Amino acid sequence: MPEVETITYPVEKLHDFSRSTFMHFGVPEEDADLAAEVLAASDLRGIDSHGVARLHTYFDMLDQGRINPTPELKIIRESPSTATVDGDNGLGLVVGPKANKIAMQKASEVGSGWVSVCNTNHYGIAGYYVLKALEADLIGWSMTNTTKLVAPLWGAERMLGTNPIAIAFPGKEEPPIVVDLATCAAAYGKIEIAKRKGHPIPDGWAIDSEGHETTNPEEMIGGGALLPLGSRRESGGHKGYAMAVMVDFLCAVLSGANWGPFTPPFALRQEIPERSVGRGIGHFFGAMRIDAFIDVDEFKAQTDEYIRTMRSTAPAPGSNGPLIPGDPEREAEAIRSREGIPLVMPVVEELRDIARRTGIRFD
Repeated sequence: MPEVETITYPVEKLHDFSRSTFMHFGVPEEDADLAAEVLAASDLRGIDSHGVARLHTYFDMLDQGRINPTPELKIIRESPSTATVDGDNGLGLVVGPKANKIAMQKASEVGSGWVSVCNTNHYGIAGYYVLKALEADLIGWSMTNTTKLVAPLWGAERMLGTNPIAIAFPGKEEPPIVVDLATCAAAYGKIEIAKRKGHPIPDGWAIDSEGHETTNPEEMIGGGALLPLGSRRESGGHKGYAMAVMVDFLCAVLSGANWGPFTPPFALRQEIPERSVGRGIGHFFGAMRIDAFIDVDEFKAQTDEYIRTMRSTAPAPGSNGPLIPGDPEREAEAIRSREGIPLVMPVVEELRDIARRTGIRFD
């Protein structure tokens, strides 16, 4: 199959274009810059599905008045180490970082901080938030529920979100361990990327509208569903299903957001639930001060030892040996910081459409 044409752009250019797009809808400059930073972090780390490839989705939602460009976040319940935040239907790319900051502040004061968020929207990559915790020498947690795209184990229709989880641990001399994963077999963005490139998807990722497994991304997008992490029962699908349920409870049931099939969409083309059981979608953030548990240097030294031990594992045939969680994203960031962000033409055309409709310069 022929390669799909790509154009490479400096990350700074994409950041500035995203910021200007958000500001076009009245998002304050500081918030617009923050939202653009989250998207740029995704593109730099090679998670193409959640960077500027998502910008047109945010554009559409703002254009239709489905997202509040100037939210006023409110803490509606609080203890020294916990809080529930109402995001006032703001951009998740703005609400998320601000709620994460509350968790980090609480951790710095009392040892750990835990914040559940309702009435918010799609917040980008879960990994962004734990990277911010690392900058403050904290262990970070991040998760969000999303609109229904995933079938529960032995189910044949969409009932759960992709419900990602991230957690990060700082090292001393070695780079940090950064776990960032969806609780389904593959993120929905990877299905969209396969569709844009005209590629099939691997076995075990999705089912069609009749519940049969498919490798055609169009069949999943057109009424099918993603499968939980592990796919089938015999290969561990019950584990991914259980993790998705856990995320729904921490992000939505705990905060008063919508859960499961009632979670609202992050794109206009997606189905709107018949009713609500809460407010918006939900996030959950955690931060832990290491010295509340153990000496920081000792922890980081053990992290280094852990990483070196894993890297010393005999490699499987045909491989270069085990990866450490976060390695692929870190390598992508090193390359893309130098060489720029490669965008497939369908994404470029979406950005050009935004430019035509707003007057913001792109090409």
